[in-house]
Amino acid sequence: MIKTKGFAANTAKAPLAPFEFERRDVGSNDVQFDILFCGVCHSDLHQVRDEWGGGKFPMVPGHEIVGKVTKVGEKVTKFKVGDLAGVGCMVDSCRKCKNCNKGLEQFCTNGASFTYNSFEIGTANLTYGGYSNNMVVREEFALKISNKLSLSGVAPLLCAGITTYSPLKHWKVGKGHKVAVLGLGGLGHMAVKFAVAFGAEVTMLSTSASKEMDAKKLGAHKFILTSNPDSLNGVKNYFDFIIDTVSAPHDYNLYLSLLDTDGVHICVGVPPTPTEILGFNLIGNRRSIAGSLIGGLPETQEMLDYCAEHNIVSDIELIDIKNIEKAFERMLKGDVRYRFVIDMATL
Repeated sequence: MIKTKGFAANTAKAPLAPFEFERRDVGSNDVQFDILFCGVCHSDLHQVRDEWGGGKFPMVPGHEIVGKVTKVGEKVTKFKVGDLAGVGCMVDSCRKCKNCNKGLEQFCTNGASFTYNSFEIGTANLTYGGYSNNMVVREEFALKISNKLSLSGVAPLLCAGITTYSPLKHWKVGKGHKVAVLGLGGLGHMAVKFAVAFGAEVTMLSTSASKEMDAKKLGAHKFILTSNPDSLNGVKNYFDFIIDTVSAPHDYNLYLSLLDTDGVHICVGVPPTPTEILGFNLIGNRRSIAGSLIGGLPETQEMLDYCAEHNIVSDIELIDIKNIEKAFERMLKGDVRYRFVIDMATL
C-alpha cells in the first residue's frame, strides 16, 4: 500500500483537516503520479457538506488533478515516468457496457467509479480525491497533459473545462450561432472561452454589472444585465443556445423566452431544488431544455489537446491547502476569478 497525505472532511459538519490514508499498490495497468495542482470545484463543497446526500466519510475531495508520473505498471503503454498526467471526475467504469464502448464512460450503465465519494469498482474501498499528494489510477482513466501550458491553469480543465466543452461539441456550436452563457464563474468563464474559440457570437448573461469588463476580456461580444428588463427584451427569441452554468435557484422560463426557433437551453449547473417550466415556453418556437454532464475519456483528451493547441487555460487563483475553508467561504460569495487551485506543494 502507498502512504498518502491529504485533507479530508471527517463528517458533513467538519472542516477539512489533515488526513493520512493508503492508496493501492500500482498494478500492472496502473499509473501513479505525484499531484502538483488540484482545482477546487463548487461540487467539492456540496459533497463535503453532504448537500446532495449519500456522502461517504472521511471524504477527500478534488477531481481536477494534474501531476507528474512516478511509476507505471508493466502493461502500461501510454505513460512513462516523468510524463505529466491528469485525472478528472472518474477513475474507473465497467469498460464494457454500450456507453463505455462509445467513449461515454460518464454514463456507464453499470455505474462509473468517481474520483472521490465513490467506491473502487468491485470493492468496498472508498475513492479519495486530489486534495492529496499522490494518485493511483488505471491507465485508461489518466489523461495526457501537454507541457505547453501553465499546469496550474490546466487543472480546472479536468472538470470546468470538459463540462462546458462537451455540450458545445455535442450540439456542434460554431460559426453563425448565437450563444448566451448564463453565469460568469468557474464554468461560465470556460464556456465563454470555448464558444468564442469555436467561432460563435457570445453574449454573457449576468446578474452582476461588475462582471461586464471581465466578460469582454474573456472574449464575449455582448453583455446583458439580466436584472434590466429593457436589455432582456432586446434579446427575446435571439439565441440558438444558452449554456446555463448557474447552480442557484433561477427562473428557467425567463431564459427560455430568449431562445430562437429550435433553440436549446443546456443546463450544466445543478440547482438544489426543482423548478417549474411552463409548457408554452417549450412548444413556442419548438424550444428544448437539456442537460449535460462531463465528457468521456476520448472527448476529455480531445479537449486537453485542443487547449494545448489554442493556448486555453482556466483563470485561477493559486492557494495554500491550509486556506481551503477560507476558499470555500469566498467561493460561496462568488469572490474568485474564476477558479481556486491548490498548490499541493503546500500540503
